[in-house]
Amino acid sequence: MDGFLSALAISFAVIFVAELGDKSQLMALTFATRFRPWTVLIGITAATALVHAVSVGIGYGLGAALPTGWISLIAGLAFLAFGAWTLRGDVLTPEEQGKAERASGSAILAVGGAFFLAELGDKTMLATITLATQHGWFGTWLGSTVGMVAADALAIMVGRLLGRHLPEKAIKYGAAALFAIFGIWLIVEAVGELT
Repeated sequence: MDGFLSALAISFAVIFVAELGDKSQLMALTFATRFRPWTVLIGITAATALVHAVSVGIGYGLGAALPTGWISLIAGLAFLAFGAWTLRGDVLTPEEQGKAERASGSAILAVGGAFFLAELGDKTMLATITLATQHGWFGTWLGSTVGMVAADALAIMVGRLLGRHLPEKAIKYGAAALFAIFGIWLIVEAVGELT
């Protein structure tokens, strides 16, 4: 049970932070201007659960096949890269904005499809793969899914209540710092195992 709770908590925290300021969070805000917030959240939840199930499967398979010291080293380097990616920032392209604004048909399917495609290869997917190499698959899947949905729900709520975005610089630097801390921690752990 401790392993599950640890995987759940770490995955939730890492993915919640990674999602802050991400393009899918901007998509959530855009969809929320057109559809009811609950409809948007249901679409986001379905897409996130599916993408993160695939991510966890990949990460768990890699974790079983590779030695733990090397996994920790690779994971640490990946987290440092995620921190740099976060500092670079994510922007919703005009094409992605247009897709979000033109979505027709079932709102849940439109939101879910857009989120599924946006998350393929995104840093939250890669972070989930990385976490699954280190922790139990179910706790990682549940924590990463809930973390992403919570971050997007926060964006929708704050965006609707305040009519503006969270302070982008503070979010960007805070998220990058947390990724760097996790990365350094994993690298130190890996060096200890490999020496």
